[in-house]
Amino acid sequence: MVADKLSHISLTILSYFLLSSTLTLVTAHNINGLKECICLKHDSHNHDHDDDESNVLRYKVAAIFTILFASAVGVSLPILGRKIPVFRPERGSFLLVKAYSAGIILCTAFIHILPEAFENLTSPCLGQDSAWANFPFTGLTVMLGVLLTLMLGSISTRHFNMALLRDSEDDDGIEAKNVYNNNHGHEHCTISLVPHKEDQLIKQRISSQVLEIGIVVHSIIIGLSVGTSKKVDTIKPLIAALCFHQFFEGIGLGGCIVQASFKSASTLLMALCFTITTPLGVAIGIGLTNVYDETSPITLIGQGLLNSIAAGILIYMALVDLLAPDFMDPKIQTSTKLFFGAKVTLLLGVASMTILAIWA
Repeated sequence: MVADKLSHISLTILSYFLLSSTLTLVTAHNINGLKECICLKHDSHNHDHDDDESNVLRYKVAAIFTILFASAVGVSLPILGRKIPVFRPERGSFLLVKAYSAGIILCTAFIHILPEAFENLTSPCLGQDSAWANFPFTGLTVMLGVLLTLMLGSISTRHFNMALLRDSEDDDGIEAKNVYNNNHGHEHCTISLVPHKEDQLIKQRISSQVLEIGIVVHSIIIGLSVGTSKKVDTIKPLIAALCFHQFFEGIGLGGCIVQASFKSASTLLMALCFTITTPLGVAIGIGLTNVYDETSPITLIGQGLLNSIAAGILIYMALVDLLAPDFMDPKIQTSTKLFFGAKVTLLLGVASMTILAIWA
């Protein structure tokens, strides 16, 4: 009961992050004709080389459906593949899947998101004498993202423990023994509070939901980059790269969702949320094509800060919640095959996303 309540609370938080991120990016364009970046001013007014709008729109619509399909397949594979031994959380081979997933998530943060955040927040379009140019806001925001994730997990776990304690007391579920020894004049008290397995389960649920928050923020941003593009030659490679990107990222998230053992409704909601965010970003970008200014200070700062927070969340989740516990798991420590296999699959996950960085 308590776990379900906390799950609903976390999903509400996730929905809020998705909505707020979308609204932030939708409003991050040049409404009042802000001064354009001098270094890109010529390009921003030169539309002679823009492709035919109807042709570009066809590719953008194709991008929505292909990325939607790739995202759905990726996140659904671990969820629907529970009957396949490798996707069963209780099997040691599932640790290899998680290591591969963690490599994907870690590489996404360091190779795909973080460089873009640095580029946005150090852009000359923000002004050479501005505070953004003279202070490392990117690093600060990444650190805040890491700390935010840590505190969110700590607060949620404490809330769960206290709620479980109250429910146990109401249901007489706590075993308490007060033994008074008349000879020695002192009291012994034994209280069993939180079952270890249930405690681990709620931590996994919190981790998977916070992980999705970081992925969702980034997914909207990369969807916007496709939706606002005006060149077919730019969109074509992005479609292919983002399909692979979303597929691999979906596998990573899907593996975490499976291990968290959510109820069917929550599992479906989380999978659906991941599946639609990038296509949603593309659709929003299509609507903002004529007014969206990627060199606007509002846009650069908004995207840079959101990317930095997302990077901090994913770095923490990959290292602290995915890799560290699993690499110290007795199943890996006592099995030579799993011990070295986890290292190899981790590197394969990193390699997969690193290669994709060539195109997107």
